[in-house]
Parts: sequence; C-alpha cells; structure tokens
Amino acid sequence: MKTNIRSPIIVTVGHIDHGKTTLLDKIRGTSVFKSEPGAITQHFGASYIPINTVKKICGPLLEKFKIKITIPGLLILDTPGHAAFTTIRRRGGAVSDLAILVIDVTEGFQEQTEESLAILKEFKIPFIVAATKIDRLPGWYKKDNASFVDAIKNQRDDVRDELERRVYNIVTQLVERGYNSDRFDRIENFTKTVAVVPCSGVTGEGVPDLLMMLAGLSQQFLKDRLQVADTGRGAVLEIKEVRGFGLTIDAIIYDGTVRKGDYLVIGGKQPIATKIKALLRPRPLQELRVEKQFESVDSVVAAAGIKIAAPGLDEVIAGSPIIAVQNENDVDAAKAEVQKDVEEVQFTKDVDGITIKADTLGSLEAMIKLLTQENIPIRKAEVGAIIKNDVIYLQNSEDELKRVILAFNIKPQPDAENLAKDLKIKIFHNNVIYRLIEEYKDWCKQKNEREVQEKLAAVIRPAKIKILKGCVFRASKPCVVGVEVLAGTLKPGANLKNAAGKRIGKIKEMQKESKSITEAKPHDRVAISMDEPVVGKHINEGDTLTTALTATDKQTLRQVYDKLTEDEKNLLDEDE
Repeated sequence: MKTNIRSPIIVTVGHIDHGKTTLLDKIRGTSVFKSEPGAITQHFGASYIPINTVKKICGPLLEKFKIKITIPGLLILDTPGHAAFTTIRRRGGAVSDLAILVIDVTEGFQEQTEESLAILKEFKIPFIVAATKIDRLPGWYKKDNASFVDAIKNQRDDVRDELERRVYNIVTQLVERGYNSDRFDRIENFTKTVAVVPCSGVTGEGVPDLLMMLAGLSQQFLKDRLQVADTGRGAVLEIKEVRGFGLTIDAIIYDGTVRKGDYLVIGGKQPIATKIKALLRPRPLQELRVEKQFESVDSVVAAAGIKIAAPGLDEVIAGSPIIAVQNENDVDAAKAEVQKDVEEVQFTKDVDGITIKADTLGSLEAMIKLLTQENIPIRKAEVGAIIKNDVIYLQNSEDELKRVILAFNIKPQPDAENLAKDLKIKIFHNNVIYRLIEEYKDWCKQKNEREVQEKLAAVIRPAKIKILKGCVFRASKPCVVGVEVLAGTLKPGANLKNAAGKRIGKIKEMQKESKSITEAKPHDRVAISMDEPVVGKHINEGDTLTTALTATDKQTLRQVYDKLTEDEKNLLDEDE
C-alpha cells in the first residue's frame, strides 16, 4: 500500500547554451558548468535539493504567497544541452513529474527548444518556462539572489518595458504552439496557463520565484504521482567504472525503496538479474555525474539519484528500467516486466521501414515517438553503435528511401560506414533528434523530386498543336511543317494523332530558329519533322493534332499528376 510522499522529479530541458546548468549551479551553489568540456553538459545528471535549501532560498516569498511546503525536496535532472531530452519511461508516463523549459529571454525559441517542447507534449509532462539571462538586458540593475518580484521594482521604466517585450515574445511563441502562458505573477489559474519565470543563473535573480513555483505546483497538482510504493523502481542514467567497485550504474529511483542486498533486475538485450552490493549516495546539492564523495547507505527512498554497485553489469543499456525486489521468488516476474518495457522501445518488425539507432533507450523512445508522428515506418530500433549487421539488414530493401539508418548521438563503426557506402545505404547521424528527422525528410523530398523530374524527362507528355498556314517546308520523307503549341509540352519522339484519333506519325526532330530543341511550351512556334505523313494526304495546314499517349505514358503521368501543368492535366483527362 502506498504511504510515503516522495520528492518530485523535475527535468531541465532547452536549447544549447540557454543556461540550464548555470541555473542549477546557482541553486546548488556549485560549479558543475565550469567543469564541463566546452561548458556543455555531456551527460545526464541528477541533483537532490533538500527542502530546507528550498525554504532558505525562497525565504519571504513563501510567507508572501502563503505557501506551506510539504514535499521532502526536489530531485532535478540536468539533460545534455547538445542532445534531445532523454525520456526514461515508467508505468503511466515518463519519469519526470515536471519540467523546466529553459529559454534565453534574449533569443526566444531555438531548434532544441522546439524539440524539447515536442517531447514534453508527447509525454504529457507539465512544465514551467525559465526565461533566463535577464541580467543581460541592456541597463539591467543587478540585485544578487533577489526574487524577481523584488528585482523588477529596481529597474528603470525602459528596462521593464524591454523585459516585457522579451517575455511577450516567448508568450507569443508558446501560443503559436498551442499553449496559453503568462508571467507567473499574473496567473490566476495555473492548471490552464503555463508560468513564465524571468530569472538569471548568474545573479540568482528570479531563482527564489522559480523554486517556489516548482515546489508549490508539485505538491498542489501532483499529489497522486508523489505517493510512493514499497517496490523500488527506477531507470539507468549511465554505466561507469568506479575504482574499488568495478562497473556501477547511475540511476534515478522514481518509486519505492531500494535496499542493499536487494535483487536488482535491469533491462538489457536480455533482462539482467544481480544483487546490490553497495548503494552510494551523493551529498545533498551535489551533481551525481561529477560527485567524487559518496556516502554508503543501506537503503534509498524515491525520488533519488543513486550510484549502484553490483556484479554483472556489462550488458546494461543506458535508459533501461530497473526493479529492486527483496524476495528471489519475485525476480522472474520483475524480469518479465522489464523485458516488456524494453521490447516496447527496442524491436524488429516485418515492415518496409528504416532502421534507427540511439545512445540510450530514452533517446530511442523519443525518436520512435517523433517518427511515428511523421508516419515514417520503422523496421528496426536498437540502442548502440551502428555495426555491419545493421547495414546488411537493409541491403534487400527495394525502396531507396527505406535503405536508411538514422543515428542519434552515435556514429557508425568504420567498417559499417564503408559497407554502407558500397551497398548505397544512407546513414544520417546528428545529436539533435529534431534535426536528424528533418534532414531525413528533406533528403526524401529531394529524392522524390528528382525521381519525378526523371519520370517527366523520360515520358511523352500531353500536347496539342496546330499546323501553321504557309509553313509547309517539305511535304514528305520527311515532312517538315511549322506548328504552334496550343497546350501542354511537345517533345521529340511523341506520336501524333488527328481529331478523329487516327495516328499520323512520330516527331523525329524539333527546331526553333534553326536550332534543335528538346521541348516546346504553349505559344512556341517550332518546325517539326516526321517520316510517316504526307502533307496534303494525311495532314493539312490548319490541322489540330494531339499527342497519342500509350498506356504506359498515361500510367507514369498519373504518378506525377501534381507536377503537370493545368493544360497537360486537362489533355490527359480528355484522353482517358
């Protein structure tokens, strides 16, 4: 029976360099951002913010808005700024209860903002917008760690107006994407309006307001989700080697209790069952992925970021679900549940579709969701590097547009890449899911357009012509006459028929101004030559002739119907 209230799990998402980690560093009082290569978050991380820290930062705001905090704290996940939001599933939805969509107030929506919002929408995760970098507004008067409601009072009218314009820009962009939103201090009904909190990760301004909103909204609207059961459930963030422990997993525990000595069932190519040797908890306010000092604990209660040491972790896949059970008799049931979750994301289907590969199960799931929205069929979905077998698997696909591998945040092994080139299998790789899919769609569009143009170039097209008076240059063998194109597109090789439908002959050559040409359009006047007809016997000046289309011509033209001119469509329809 569910009895405990856990901390809400909050994920930060948004475009690269919009200040996600800097904002969290201000809350934690740490400097994770400065330790990142190139100041870009490379991995998924987790930090626990105790409720006393929340109360200390929020201070008078809690009294002013009469908010009583009952949750034990906040578990905040930091996602890579250069990659898509990694979704990690649990029964009933994504692991995250709430999201912070970080948007640079000076830039507004960017490419990965779009991607983050699309995935939040797909997984139905409520969110708050942190409109960061307000300290960069021209003329902004800084007041370190002040609440926004206090900081805004110290600004000149022109600075307040500029902030208002920037926030309104974000509000407008959200409206365009189907969300009602407003600045948080103007909202009356938070169930219908997305809150926008202006803030700065550098000065700390607006951070108290952001934390207050996160804590208040979590306990007000997520009460049912915060109830926690006994069985420990979570998801793998990363697999790391730790001296003295060997391979360990960084994990998010989102439900129940995990104990030292529990049987741990983890997703992989096949479910893995092992026994927990040690639970290593980072210090409060420290980042799980960069923490060096861990406290060994006997148990951990959701929600928590924890490092788990156990034997047999070699085949664990990042993003996999985990279940901790105390009784060995429960292991098989846990295996079946984990296997079912993994098979929903990693699969091979007997359909004519593309192959997709990703660095984690969560990334793979996000790709599946977005590709499904685009009605792009998937034949195979797997976690891991692109290997030769992935390429070989596609070689028998007859559709060139399906002989494709989309790879998120991974690159092909050299031998696989070389084989793909030999077999003419296209590989797309990108560290932005949204961009990866757009690149594939653009490529398909170009391929389709090229195919259409090739078909149009090869097929005889509908045309109607009139033999001009006074323009018989040769009567026979071949006859050469001047004509005007009345409709359609005239090409050499076209068979012509008269008004009665009788075949007259085949155009051998066309000239305009004494130069050979390959096609003529309406109003063009050209000379055509034909071997079969004799002027005065089979054709005469003033006759109207049309192209005699074969069944094959008509079938091809129907395939590219949208690319025909209106008069070509009319001629084709009349000829049916």
